[in-house]
Amino acid sequence: MRGFGPGFATRSLLPLRFAPRAPWPPWPPGPLRCVRPAATGSLTRTMDELLRRAVPPKPAYELREKTPAPAEGQCADFVSFYDGLAEVGQRAELLGLLAQAFGVDHDQVAEQSAGVLQLRERPREAAVLLQAEDRLRYALVPRYRGLFHNISKLDGGVRFLVRLRADLLEAQALKLVEGPHVREMNGVLKSMLSEWFSPGFLNLERVTWHSPCEVLQKISESEAVHPVKNWMDLKQRVGPYRRCYIFSHCSTPGEPLIVLHVALTSDISNNIQAIIKERPPSEMEERGRITTAIFYSVSLIQQGLQGVELGTFLVKRVLNELQKEFPQLGAISSLSPIPGFTKWLLGLLSSQTTEHGRKELFTDSEHKEIAEIVGSPVHETLRVLLSSSEWAQSEKLVRALQVPLMRVCAWYLYGEKHRGFALSHVANFHLQNGAVMWRINWMADRSPRGLTSSCGLMANFRYYSEELGPNSTAYLGSKSIKASEQVLRLVAQFQENSKL
Repeated sequence: MRGFGPGFATRSLLPLRFAPRAPWPPWPPGPLRCVRPAATGSLTRTMDELLRRAVPPKPAYELREKTPAPAEGQCADFVSFYDGLAEVGQRAELLGLLAQAFGVDHDQVAEQSAGVLQLRERPREAAVLLQAEDRLRYALVPRYRGLFHNISKLDGGVRFLVRLRADLLEAQALKLVEGPHVREMNGVLKSMLSEWFSPGFLNLERVTWHSPCEVLQKISESEAVHPVKNWMDLKQRVGPYRRCYIFSHCSTPGEPLIVLHVALTSDISNNIQAIIKERPPSEMEERGRITTAIFYSVSLIQQGLQGVELGTFLVKRVLNELQKEFPQLGAISSLSPIPGFTKWLLGLLSSQTTEHGRKELFTDSEHKEIAEIVGSPVHETLRVLLSSSEWAQSEKLVRALQVPLMRVCAWYLYGEKHRGFALSHVANFHLQNGAVMWRINWMADRSPRGLTSSCGLMANFRYYSEELGPNSTAYLGSKSIKASEQVLRLVAQFQENSKL
């Protein structure tokens, strides 16, 4: 979830910073033996030997609850060896070996599946069939799951597994390791983390200027939506008329997992500069001024928790917290960037042509006006201009593009789909939460990042407390999007103009 959601990008806090604190404390000396990797030529052999010791053999079904857990040192050896691998490629190789060689026993799965099918063909007692199905479930559990489970019992083990999954995701993104076995292991690890980081184990904490410096540092560095420039910028974001919340885990209180920034205003903001640049009206909050809450940034701090439903839970918890603190709130909305819109638009411009029968982005009058500003050919020239932020320096071009890009953006958010859901992961996040696609704002983010990623456009997704449940159910069940008249009007204009 990038944009109004977690992303990979981080920013350093300037100009002051504290000495960095390692997010994953070193493993204690003593029983945890540090196994250093051997020379490069024999590294794969060393890894294979380590995994054969560390990954516990799968006991027979009848002994699954009676077999003692492996010695703690075996798991600790794996952790220590892994931490000794400094290169991303080496860690990727180890994870690839683990996924490939210590997964599911397919012969066992085939045998147990055949047994279930035979029982279904002959009348049997329900207990016999249920036990056969349980045997099949047991056979479907990969061996490396036992390693992950045993590591989770070590002091700091769950945090280590979060880091390990972050490494796995990075290796996949870099194509250092790939394939169905790796994707399967990632899914297994994600499922385990989802259980360990379920809402019951999460603590909601408010961050203020008096919070520990380490927490403030991590929040500033992990800000993936609107980078923090300096200490004064950060102080404003956690000061009056602002709220900053984090989730931490019950085992590591104060260690931020995900962060949400909120602005307390008198209306629904239509540009981000009004929130992150303008100073609040006073140093002391006047409750009478606060009628609206704007969610303007959520960033995942621990990248190994991607895909774990933290953002949705955080938004819901913060909603309840704000309504308790400010019963007078009349509106709750996001002010969300639209990452990916420019990239999608550039692809659309590449496919556009004035040939007969092809849909067009611009009306004849719009095409003529834009051509007078940028010259011809319009589509090719716009592709070059929109790839950078310099196009926004031309007031004439900004005015000429406002109407067509507003309706194109509305279609991108509302009409473009992936498996029936909104293609935009930002829109998908809010719609799953039950929000309404409420307003699209022109030139709402004039920063270089905003101009290059979404042509300066931002969107408000409105949260109506009484409608969240029904809207979420309608979206997840029938893929129905609740949108305002402004959005629907822009979508209709796009469809009419493009003959969709």
